Amino acid sequence: MKGRISAYDVAEKAGVSQSTVSRVLNNYPHIKESTKQKVLVAIEELGFTRDEIARSLASSKTRTIGLIVGDITNPFFAESAKVIIGKAQEMNYDVILCNTNHSEENLEKYIQTLKGKRVDGIIIASANKDNKRIKELYDQGFPIVLYNSILKHQKANYIAVNNYKGAKLAVEHLYRLNHRQIGYIAGPSKYITTHLRNEGYKAALQEFGIDWNDRFIYEKEFSYHEVYQFTKKLLDEPNRPTCFFAASDQMALAVLDAAASKNIKVPEELSVVGFDDIDLAQNCYIGLTTITQPKEKMAKLALETLISLIEKKDDAESPIQIVLEPRLIERNTTSYYLG
Repeated sequence: MKGRISAYDVAEKAGVSQSTVSRVLNNYPHIKESTKQKVLVAIEELGFTRDEIARSLASSKTRTIGLIVGDITNPFFAESAKVIIGKAQEMNYDVILCNTNHSEENLEKYIQTLKGKRVDGIIIASANKDNKRIKELYDQGFPIVLYNSILKHQKANYIAVNNYKGAKLAVEHLYRLNHRQIGYIAGPSKYITTHLRNEGYKAALQEFGIDWNDRFIYEKEFSYHEVYQFTKKLLDEPNRPTCFFAASDQMALAVLDAAASKNIKVPEELSVVGFDDIDLAQNCYIGLTTITQPKEKMAKLALETLISLIEKKDDAESPIQIVLEPRLIERNTTSYYLG
């Protein structure tokens, strides 16, 4: 007994030629409905599945893309991935999702793995701003789109928000609420996203004449537990921040948890601003003031840009580089400081 049902078996059972089976599988027009139905019934009865590997070898396309994110537990990445995968399905593409845990070593490994699986292109949602491997792929003409990130390279394709401006908007909002002791959950500057947010924070402090205070700044890798502990310790000090700006909503939630553990009321005794506008930020029990990224628009643009590169729909030689504008959304976690 055969281990695998072939198109030949389907053709034999349906009483048609193999070329007719192929035309049905590829949705060719001008096939009699009765013939099409005979082929579909034979496929169903035999349990035939198309050999996608053989098909991709013949067409040089797998209709599969890679999506590499930094931390799938971060709602921003999870929500963005959902949009990208859904949009890809509509366009008849499969997605292989990879999670690096913000490790450059893992990123290198996943790029190699995805290329080994012959994906048609890759969306990368978190990377070191000086990643040499990505630059090499751009030089080779391999379809890559950076999402929520920017790389300094003449051929780089990216979809991002203006992170520098977003950070300035956050600090400006707190300043106008009479806050001068502004804590900052910055994250590491090796990622271009956090680097630009850090630069925006610094520029805003300078613009408003606020001194830089090392004690108020968290610059290590994003870790909910570490940020929670850092904030708790800082809130115990007599000269503590009156507010925090966190470079991601997920880390802003850690700040809110730390404040709750010290019985510090938000926003009466501590104001908090995040960045990303994840779905949870809109929850009526949280109501996080945040800098919004149009993540659904960004995710769709990233996918559409990559497909355009893969299918060579865009003949322009210049790279596709889109930077969208951020907005401040004021909710329940910020108020005027009376001290």
